[in-house]
Amino acid sequence: MAEIPTKARAVIVGGGVAGCSVAYHLAKLGWKDIVLLERKQLTSGTTWHAAGLIGQLRSSANMTKLAKYTQELYFGLEAETGLATGIKRVGSISLALSDERHEELLRSASMARAFGVDVEEISPQEALNRYPHLNIDGVKGAVFIPKDGQCDPSNVALSLAKGARMNGAQIFEHTKVTGVHKRGNRVSGVSWENATGSGTIEADFVVNCAGMWGRDFGRMAGVNIPLQACEHFYIVSQAIEGLNDLPVLRVPDECAYYKVDAGKLMLGAFEPVAKPWAVNGIPDNFEFDQLPEDFDHFEPILEAACNRVPLLAEAGIHTFFNGPESFTPDNAYYLGEAPDLAGFFVAAGFNSIGIQSAGGAGHVLAQWMEDGERPFDLGDVDILRAQNFQSNQRYLTARVTESLGLLYADHFPYRQKATARGIRRTPFHAQLAEQGAVFGEIGGWERANWYANAGQERAYRYSWGRQNWFENAAAEHRAVRTNIGLYDMSSFGKIRVEGPDAEAFINFISGAQMSVPAGKIVYTQFLNHRGGIEADVTVTRLSETAYLVVTPAVTRPADMAWMRRHSGNFNLVITDVTAGEAVLAVMGPNARALMAKVSPNDFSNESNPFGTAQDIELGMGLARAHRVSYVGELGWELYISADMAAHAFETLWEAGQDLGAKLCGMHMMDSCRIEKAYRHFGHDISCEDHVLEAGLGFAVKTDKPDFIGRDAVLRKREAGLSKRLLQFKLNDPEPLLYHHEPILRDGEFVGYTSSGNYGHTLGAAIGMGYVPCKGQSAAEVLASRYEIEVAGRRISATASLKPIYDPNSERTKV
Repeated sequence: MAEIPTKARAVIVGGGVAGCSVAYHLAKLGWKDIVLLERKQLTSGTTWHAAGLIGQLRSSANMTKLAKYTQELYFGLEAETGLATGIKRVGSISLALSDERHEELLRSASMARAFGVDVEEISPQEALNRYPHLNIDGVKGAVFIPKDGQCDPSNVALSLAKGARMNGAQIFEHTKVTGVHKRGNRVSGVSWENATGSGTIEADFVVNCAGMWGRDFGRMAGVNIPLQACEHFYIVSQAIEGLNDLPVLRVPDECAYYKVDAGKLMLGAFEPVAKPWAVNGIPDNFEFDQLPEDFDHFEPILEAACNRVPLLAEAGIHTFFNGPESFTPDNAYYLGEAPDLAGFFVAAGFNSIGIQSAGGAGHVLAQWMEDGERPFDLGDVDILRAQNFQSNQRYLTARVTESLGLLYADHFPYRQKATARGIRRTPFHAQLAEQGAVFGEIGGWERANWYANAGQERAYRYSWGRQNWFENAAAEHRAVRTNIGLYDMSSFGKIRVEGPDAEAFINFISGAQMSVPAGKIVYTQFLNHRGGIEADVTVTRLSETAYLVVTPAVTRPADMAWMRRHSGNFNLVITDVTAGEAVLAVMGPNARALMAKVSPNDFSNESNPFGTAQDIELGMGLARAHRVSYVGELGWELYISADMAAHAFETLWEAGQDLGAKLCGMHMMDSCRIEKAYRHFGHDISCEDHVLEAGLGFAVKTDKPDFIGRDAVLRKREAGLSKRLLQFKLNDPEPLLYHHEPILRDGEFVGYTSSGNYGHTLGAAIGMGYVPCKGQSAAEVLASRYEIEVAGRRISATASLKPIYDPNSERTKV
């Protein structure tokens, strides 16, 4: 056996399918000195008992791209390594047993077309033709994806490992990592031990592929990786004579999936209430282990399955299996570089889809490590989205009971998590609750999404159509457009940048000119070297040496990480001050009248023009009034010290009664912003969307000294745009848009909506989306005929490059 080296370029910790994939792809890039350490044997954690399903369609275009890459990779591995992976394309069928599920499947089929995935909507009878053992009673419809498949999970991992070795990687089993070493804020190596001794490896990179041990290994490095193992159940039937390959069958309304393997039928489940496992730590000797059977827990799934596929009841059970899988709070895995430890990368928490994800995840992570930046937008899975509190054991135990079941639950728009709630509350929370607020949760923050009327149920009733709060949000929308609306923005991230070099630093990371007077508010983007948008923020200059950066609630950790990584030798301090100030927005044509009732300060255009902030008296307290708007109306965002927030709310709410002021929620804010075509970070703009193609060139000032992304902006101006972000208004007032609906230009698929909502003032659903335009003028782009496909139906749409509502932005400046 070879000796474990003392130096490596990269040390990969964990020998499941993810770790083997990262090793394979780094080796393929030509990296030398790659070491993979596995505590027991390769695949012995969760990979060995995975179901091995290989689906192509995921919830976003880039995740679908990775899933498709995974399948193609696995198909080529046997020829490369000589080790069979058992991969075969059998297709997949997903059944709908309710009208709402059928709508979801039809929408997913439309989305698949937008993402370039072959898909067919099929009838119950056509499903039966493809799966002759099926009972189609109660089936409303189905979707067939012909290129989906299945594989042998262990052999896939072992084939990747062999490919890695063939290209120079070293793999050491039965070797446990006992410590992580750092030099400043960069990882510098690991310590290990095995039966023959112990040692240290100096390394430029360390990759956490430790699976369900990923959280514990992360803690060794001081890196937050919120994941928890849950029990996952399946059964395998006795051999069934004459049973040949069939499509993978998914019946999400019965929480079940079916796979034929070697003449036997496997039934797996994602039950609504899962069972967390090993919450106090995974046994040190865990290796290829099974967990105790719990037939009572699985019985309801099995009973429905025997009705749906009667063949299963006749065959008898060969194996009842229960094994652990790791799950995350939001059902998406973790990928990327840790926020506060350079060189420490993560690929873990795969939520029972590790086999179909690992190929693509290893591919992009290796490229990320090679290039020093993400190859494209990976916001769905970026480790930077993880909030520090989410590793709390009690929180994780509560949340993952729900996470597992959500894989097969109805994926309704606006669906809120039911577990582990109430953790982060704004200073206004109790007062808003008293007024009928119905809260949603994002990043742990409880946010008022809408307000129930007197006597109305204060809960969501989900649907793909108009949900029970639709008219409530419409009334809130009208209040902001015609009178006054108040809403809580306290959850938005607030990052204070202070020091002698604050101005130089903010100018370096921002596209806009930040050499402005104190009190000036600037809308800007943090760009990467490709001109893509890493953050979409407003920045207020508080003083000669201090700025306040305001970010979306869930991107605050990522935005702080970006700032710190680029702080270099600048003399300054970057501090999260989100919890220190509450923010209450006062918006609408009569907002100035309300401000005059609660404060003696001057809110005229002369004293407080749009894009400026001033310190004010508010009631008997103090505040800072920022004249900006994300809803496209006259208004102020009031920043109030947390200790004075309750008083400020009482003062504003009491004064607003005579003016008809109305409390509003986040659903209102989103519907108003999309009428104004304001961009939504993570949907309409991301790190792979060029700032000019996103229509935000007005916020970039290339005449200032060098800043990140300046050269890319100049190159794009010279070369011309390849795509444009358009706003669409459906010409039919009934259908609803959410996101990822296909866009057709003159009858051809050209893209998909990046975000959508209902425009209550405009009277129809509004969507945003990119359209290819290389070599075309704006007039040529707009001269085409556009349609949006909604659940298989093509709806005529009007396209615009300017906001359809208030195109000259006059209303914010009155």
